[in-house]
Amino acid sequence: MVESANQQQPPATQAPPPLAPPLGAARGPSFPPAEQLLQLHYCIHSNPSWPQTVILAFQHYIVMLGSTVMIATMLVPRMGGGPGDKARVIQSLLFMSGLNTLLQTFLGTRLPTVMGPSFAYIISVLGIINDFSDSNFPSEQERFVHCMRAIQGALIVSSFINIILGFGRAWAKLNRLFSPVVIVPVVCVVGLGLFGRGFPQLANCVEIGLPMLILLVVCQQYLKGIHPTAHSILERFALLFCIAFVWVFAVILTVSGAYNNVGQQTKMSCRTDRSGLVSSAPWIRIPYPFQWGAPIFRASHVFGMIGAALVASAESTGTIYAAARLAGATAPPTHVLTRSIGLQGIGQLIEGIFGAAVGTTASVENVGLLGLTHVGSRRVVQISTAFMIFFSIFGKFGAFFASIPLPIFAAIYCVLYGIVAATGISFIQFANNNSMRNIYILGLSLFLGISIPQYFVMNTDPAGHGPIRTDGGWFNNIFNTIFSSPPTMAMIVATILDNTLEARNTHDDRGIPWWVPFQHKKGDSRNEEFYSFPLRFNEYIPTRFM
Repeated sequence: MVESANQQQPPATQAPPPLAPPLGAARGPSFPPAEQLLQLHYCIHSNPSWPQTVILAFQHYIVMLGSTVMIATMLVPRMGGGPGDKARVIQSLLFMSGLNTLLQTFLGTRLPTVMGPSFAYIISVLGIINDFSDSNFPSEQERFVHCMRAIQGALIVSSFINIILGFGRAWAKLNRLFSPVVIVPVVCVVGLGLFGRGFPQLANCVEIGLPMLILLVVCQQYLKGIHPTAHSILERFALLFCIAFVWVFAVILTVSGAYNNVGQQTKMSCRTDRSGLVSSAPWIRIPYPFQWGAPIFRASHVFGMIGAALVASAESTGTIYAAARLAGATAPPTHVLTRSIGLQGIGQLIEGIFGAAVGTTASVENVGLLGLTHVGSRRVVQISTAFMIFFSIFGKFGAFFASIPLPIFAAIYCVLYGIVAATGISFIQFANNNSMRNIYILGLSLFLGISIPQYFVMNTDPAGHGPIRTDGGWFNNIFNTIFSSPPTMAMIVATILDNTLEARNTHDDRGIPWWVPFQHKKGDSRNEEFYSFPLRFNEYIPTRFM
């Protein structure tokens, strides 16, 4: 018997096997890239209450004060200046920091970045000081004033390098070569490259610095979970509480005679009465143009300072990327970076006119404070300039806070620099972090970004003479300064490798599709929101810088 067609059964179809989940998918959630940090309590546009704003602004002032005092302490005695000269240099640096911070937050990056004195200028300034070491002056005071006049002249002329790089759009062309693979080592090394100002400085007075470090971590991270009210207070203001507590502890040790029979270096680091700032600072003094006299222009000094100006631009760029992330903004477009560098050059010009000892750059420690407090408000940083300018004019009050022992600041920097370095790591989310090409570039640029400057620092003598020692002093100063800067070295190595090593075939792996919209003014709708000028400034500024 033959079966009819109706009686035939269709062949059974076998279901395709289920697709295997990606390796590790069953072990936990995955986290997609996020252009903005969403865990901030206050981002760039939102503001805390006015009482909190004022306290947070004062906290920013205290944090930037450490580098200001360190630089003045390092340079003024070498120039022949006394405690009174040191106090006046600190006042000038504070005044210029406040002015340049206002310029940057209103017309520059528009990010909450404090502009503080930069260590990038130290080698160039030491070269100027060394040039006059064999000169005969009637007094050490005369030698100090002569050095300051020479520094003024070098700052004024070299400032045009940043003005040209910025407003000439050259810095924008360089930044278009960046990708997330370049930004990661640059921002990381902005924080990691400052390790010498962390624990090594803390260890100069470990009985003050180490308690400060431990107390800050415990209070700011662990104790905030005790109560909801304590959470917000300690997270935002624990830094001030810890400084006050350890400062009082240092005063008790000083008064009790704990440092009467110790070495001179320990006395300078630990005692609270060794700075001589309070007694020598004037009650009221307003910094004014050419306060040290007419500037002295010498070609060798100018060329040496040019290297410092270039390094300051590179360091500011890395710090600005970190600031944008920690303020809840998107990555800054190239036109924002270029107008920021141009304005930094104008700021350096003003610093030379007013007689500052060094130029300014975006303060790494204050950017780390944004992440520590979870407050990225622009208004907070703008209000902090009022404290900088106030304490620069009323010298006795400013000198009181400037007498905080430096190991306390060093303990704070251990935390703040670490936050900035970790922020740099977060940029790798936009690139393929499983690409061996990217791993190679990141590893080499991170290592050389720290290793090369460390070699130059270790082989630089107290007079500022680095490993490069030719007959041309200006040539030595330029390249010793450049090769002593971790962010500059990381930027050079990463940019060259990323743009020459299989660059065209790894377009997606480099994170270019994520990155390009933030490089152009109209590439992302949020660019205008974060970086446009306030009020009606856009009517008076050329479109190319908006």
